[in-house]
Amino acid sequence: MHNVCAIFRREFTSYFATPLAFVFIIIFLLLAGVFAFYLGGFYERGQADLAPFFNYHPWLYLFLIPALSMRLWAEERKSGSIELLMTLPVTVWQAVLGKYLAAWCFAGLALALTFPMWITVNYLGDPDNGAILAAYVGSFLMAGGLLAIGACLSAVTRNQVIAFIITVVVCFGFLLAGFPLVLNLFSGWAPQAVVDAIASLSFLTHFESISKGVIDLRDLLYFATVIATWLTANVIVLEMKKAD
Repeated sequence: MHNVCAIFRREFTSYFATPLAFVFIIIFLLLAGVFAFYLGGFYERGQADLAPFFNYHPWLYLFLIPALSMRLWAEERKSGSIELLMTLPVTVWQAVLGKYLAAWCFAGLALALTFPMWITVNYLGDPDNGAILAAYVGSFLMAGGLLAIGACLSAVTRNQVIAFIITVVVCFGFLLAGFPLVLNLFSGWAPQAVVDAIASLSFLTHFESISKGVIDLRDLLYFATVIATWLTANVIVLEMKKAD
């Protein structure tokens, strides 16, 4: 854990060494507010909840999380600093975990800075704060899942733009896995068990379940499995690249 913490500190502080952190946070907060107030009709609904705010989080993450994750390994490979990193007395797993946790905590920081929305809805009415807290947990877990996908795909290429595009496409597929747009591609020829398995991979389905205030163990296991699977794939990709 000492090595993981060292990489975590190195990576986390690197975000604030450049304008990247502030640009990301400002864009996230600005778009979250615009979507909630203008597209979601936060005031016009006349209901004391944050549904209009959280409903747009998956679509915010669809572009902002790949923008955050694309630099994790693509930049290291392009600059050649990955060779230096791998010569340090750390394992690939420790490097992957440290960099991932730093990016996830940074995304969590951006999410936590939306707390004025929570204060506002409590000022305007009497919301179910338990449901709001659950929605924050669900949003954080969804960001972690998408970030794990982006971290793995960032290790595949040296080009950050390519990493961004591939991540957006894959994340879009995971978001809509339970919808006809994706299921129709498999329903004509694949067994029903396969179609049902694909439908169960939908990020939106699990996030909406948690955002209603019900933290189901199955949803938690889903996000934990997605994160663990893609981080394992990340390690495998790096091991293959190191062997090349």
